[in-house]
Amino acid sequence: MKYILIVFFLCSTIFAKELPTITVGSKPFTEGYITSEIIAQIIENVGEARVVRKFGLGGTGVVFSALENQEIDIYPEYTGTISEAILKQKNLKTISEIQKALEVKSMTTSESFGFNNTYALALKRDYSEFKHLVSMSDLKNFQTIKGGFSHEFLDRADGFRAMSNHYNIELKNKVSMQHALAYEALKNKQVELIEVYSTDAKIEKFNLRILKDDKNFFPKYLAVILTSKSFVKKYPKTWKVLTDKLVGKIDTREMIKLNALVELEGKTIKQAANYFLNIKSSGESFGIFKRIRPLLIEHLEMVAFSLIAATIFGIIAGVFASKFKFFAQFILLITGLFQTIPSLALLCFLIPLVGIGKPPAYVALFLYGLLPIVRNTYSGIQSIDPKLKEYSQILGMSSLEKIFHVELPLASRHIMSGIKTSAVINVGTTTLAAFIGAGGLGDLIVSGLTLNDHRVILMGAIPSALLALAIHYFFELLDLIVIPRGLRIGEK
Repeated sequence: MKYILIVFFLCSTIFAKELPTITVGSKPFTEGYITSEIIAQIIENVGEARVVRKFGLGGTGVVFSALENQEIDIYPEYTGTISEAILKQKNLKTISEIQKALEVKSMTTSESFGFNNTYALALKRDYSEFKHLVSMSDLKNFQTIKGGFSHEFLDRADGFRAMSNHYNIELKNKVSMQHALAYEALKNKQVELIEVYSTDAKIEKFNLRILKDDKNFFPKYLAVILTSKSFVKKYPKTWKVLTDKLVGKIDTREMIKLNALVELEGKTIKQAANYFLNIKSSGESFGIFKRIRPLLIEHLEMVAFSLIAATIFGIIAGVFASKFKFFAQFILLITGLFQTIPSLALLCFLIPLVGIGKPPAYVALFLYGLLPIVRNTYSGIQSIDPKLKEYSQILGMSSLEKIFHVELPLASRHIMSGIKTSAVINVGTTTLAAFIGAGGLGDLIVSGLTLNDHRVILMGAIPSALLALAIHYFFELLDLIVIPRGLRIGEK
């Protein structure tokens, strides 16, 4: 009987149906993290699917593109953003109108959560009183005021440019920065005017005055769930529970409170979500190593795979360049060109081609890792004494034998130096992959920047720096194996 039960258990384990996966995305700001975590926890509690979190992916364009390409399944969005930035139809005012317009894209939304998180312009209250700045129209008389605005607000169709045209103002003194950093810049008097969200918890903390939108420029930004119609059909139970628990359940005061828990009281995103869902927190603060370990493994995995690919391709390209002088400068020029493209720009450029997550990160890291390896392989082979190459010909070696037994061993010091440089650079560059949902230690850095939490930033930055040092010393030891003993003795 005991053996029958064991066999039955093994069979049920093998043939058990694995739950499908729902990927929840978010934009990189506190409210986006909190509402996405609430959605993720509700889905987990329903039990129709397991949840993968891809938080802090980037601005509207990046996250919506991920939804269109089925890289994520669901995320919280705002009606004003959907109508103006996604659908580019300013006339859409109601949720039913937006839902109808989204049918072309086979997408839909829930009804509103219950709060309107519209844009607003804010400045320090004492500055406002001193300058008699009360409404946005008053900015006409203060066009040299220094503004600090998020990249998205400056670029989006319903953002800075449209606002300037609507109010017929031209703010000449403006800088772009992460939204979370704007408050610190305002506090330190580096800027005088910032854009805020009406549910920001920091408005009261920093004693800010919201300028009155006296010409009614900013539309309503009602929080909703944005997903595909296929999601609603595939997970009807999950969709019903999500709408039951969220629609009309979070008013403005409640959202400000949830934001304040994270930004002012130092709670984690998960704890804020637990507070809303009335789930007792498990005292998760704070297994630091437990939080860092999976991200460190992800980080190391991205560095390792991209470095192996770059090493193989880079050495082959370097050898090819050394054999065919006509192509040498072309190869070096192309690999050098990749280094001139800003890392984040390259990652975003790859999203339409290979989606979000790890694939674009692997491609970008591979391309960035090529130049040091190609150049050092080429220069290493070029620096070999021509007499040694002649001796190999006299000995009757074939071209491949000459490469593997003479040129690569003699150029090994240069090659290893290039690989080492590439590896250390990639450790740092990999942190940026968090902006497109690839994970790694950059997740902590991005979260820390969003929440203005230096402790969380250091939780990502310090292990990243230590990993770079560890990789450097690993290759120093590898030199003892790879570089021929005669070359090492000669150097001493």
